[in-house]
Amino acid sequence: MVVKGKKSGKNPPIFSHEFVIQNHADLVSCVAMVFVLGLMFQVSSPAASVFIVLQHNISLPVELASGNHVDFTFYTPGLKDIPTVFFYLLIAIVIHAIIQEYVLDKINRKLHLSKIKHAKFDESGQLVSFYILSLVAAVDLIWREQLFNISMLWEGYPHNAMTFGLKFFFISQIAYWLHVFPELYFQKVKKEDMPVKIQYACLYLAYIVPAYYMRFNRVCLVLLCIHYAVEAVYHACRILSYADKTASAKKFFAVGDAMFVIVRLASVILAVLTFWYGLAKAPADQQALNFETGNFNTSVVRLNCLVAVCVLQAYLMYTFIIAKVKRSRELKSSQASSLSAKNKKSQMEKNKAKKEKKEKEAENELPEADQNTDLRQRVK
Repeated sequence: MVVKGKKSGKNPPIFSHEFVIQNHADLVSCVAMVFVLGLMFQVSSPAASVFIVLQHNISLPVELASGNHVDFTFYTPGLKDIPTVFFYLLIAIVIHAIIQEYVLDKINRKLHLSKIKHAKFDESGQLVSFYILSLVAAVDLIWREQLFNISMLWEGYPHNAMTFGLKFFFISQIAYWLHVFPELYFQKVKKEDMPVKIQYACLYLAYIVPAYYMRFNRVCLVLLCIHYAVEAVYHACRILSYADKTASAKKFFAVGDAMFVIVRLASVILAVLTFWYGLAKAPADQQALNFETGNFNTSVVRLNCLVAVCVLQAYLMYTFIIAKVKRSRELKSSQASSLSAKNKKSQMEKNKAKKEKKEKEAENELPEADQNTDLRQRVK
């Protein structure tokens, strides 16, 4: 599926910056199609499959309910995931352009938003689509992996044998947050807006990539699931507020604020149970660093992971409180200015009424002939 870029009155020179930006979805689609077409030829199929097909697969026997053993394909993390991430990064760029072209731009044309609100609406629209899709996938994986029992987050570590769905989830997560960086160029993001986008993309990558590589995929999956639920509500509220659904947005914002605090606390509890309590119960001979088996269950690694999660939750809570305080001050300031303007208007009306009252009293004190003369002068 090829997405057409926005065309201006004049066609820009081929391979100029404007040309690439306007047609980036077409260009990226062509690059992705090269890898897909490579699968059709025997010579290029091995190289193309490294980019498209999930790598580092292993076959392990699984006991069925009938008692028989069947070999199933599982996956482990490895260096060959890098080309796979690159291919799905291209797919993420194309999907980003499709959502922008066929959904968000059409809604924007109906809402007639300002440039600032337009950019924020597009950002929230893209993120809420990703968060909802990721949330559905995460809940499905939690159901399939049977992670309802909290002890499953650490039992059987290292979790080398990932199912296809679990590995694809992490590959797609890494690819999506990496695609944020080329989108800064494709979307012509302003320099003052870049640091915030780069910061949250780097934060996601800084936590997802190590968790994936060090086989902490189960606890990472659960933490991402509850975190994405809060983020989806928040960005949905922003979309409602931009669409002039203020009453509904306020209600959902209140729900989102409560969820935010609960999720921060739940994330810390899950991290403490997993890294401080659960993994520490493993036998001493299994608490040794081993890159070949993917075992990172050492006291140093556990402590660093626990501190990293707690610091992130504290940082998110701090930014949340600061934002609320700033919002409260702005609201009080606007209310004070509106009250001041109202009082000023009321005072002007009182002064005008007093002036009219004085003029009327002065007129009543004049003789009747002078009152008629004064009245005729006013009429003139």
